[in-house]
Amino acid sequence: MKLIVGLGNPGAKYAANRHNIGFMALDRMAEDHGLGPWKARFQGLTAEGRIGAARVVLLKPQTFMNLSGQSVGEAMRYLKLTPADVIVLHDELDLAPGKCRLKQGGGHAGHNGLRSIHQHVGEAYGRVRLGIGHPGHKDKVAPYVLSDFAKAEQDWLDDLMRGISDGAEALALGDGPRFLNAVASRTAPPRNAGRPEAPSAKHPRPGAAPAAKPAPADRPQSLSDRLRALTERFR
Repeated sequence: MKLIVGLGNPGAKYAANRHNIGFMALDRMAEDHGLGPWKARFQGLTAEGRIGAARVVLLKPQTFMNLSGQSVGEAMRYLKLTPADVIVLHDELDLAPGKCRLKQGGGHAGHNGLRSIHQHVGEAYGRVRLGIGHPGHKDKVAPYVLSDFAKAEQDWLDDLMRGISDGAEALALGDGPRFLNAVASRTAPPRNAGRPEAPSAKHPRPGAAPAAKPAPADRPQSLSDRLRALTERFR
C-alpha cells in the first residue's frame, strides 16, 4: 500500500491557489480512477481503493499547510507504513510552470508543508515536485503561492493533472520513469504527433507517379563475345 499525499490549504478560499496544486492532483486522480468517497480521517480527507494493480490511500491534510505533518504522521502510523511508503505531491517554486520531477528523501527547501512532514516522519519519503514558477523575488512568494492560477495557465495545468492521473499506477508501484513518461506525453507530446508522415521512396504520396527505375548498366563483354565480333568484322 502507498499513502499518496497532496498538500494544500482547506476551504473554498484557497481551492484554486497555486499552493493547492497537490490537492488538485489528488482530486483528479480520485475522479479518474473511481476512488472515494472522501472521508474525514487522520486530520484530513482520505479516499482509498485500487489504481490498477496498486492499493492506495489518498490523503489531503486539513490542518493547513504549515501543520501538514500532523495528518501525514497520524495516517502513516495507523496504516503501519514507513516513510518510504509515502509520496507527497506539492508545489515547487524552483521548477518552471507545468514541469514535474520526482525526488526521494532530501531537504525541504523552505517549503512549510514539507518542513512539517520532516518534523513528524523524517525526510525519507518520496516527493512529486509540481512546478508553478517563481515570482522573481522572495518578498513576492507568499502572495504568489496564495493567489489563484491565472486563466492563461489553465491549459498547462489541466495537461499536468491529466498526466499525473495517467501515471498514477506507475507512481504507486514505484516505476518513476513510466510515471514521468505518462506526464510528458500530456505536457510535452512529440513535435510531429498527429502529423502525416512525409512521403519517401518507401512510402510515396498517394497518387504520385512511381519513380522511374534506373536503366540497367551494360554488361561487360566476355572474351568469346569480342572474338566473335572481330570475326564478323573481317568477313
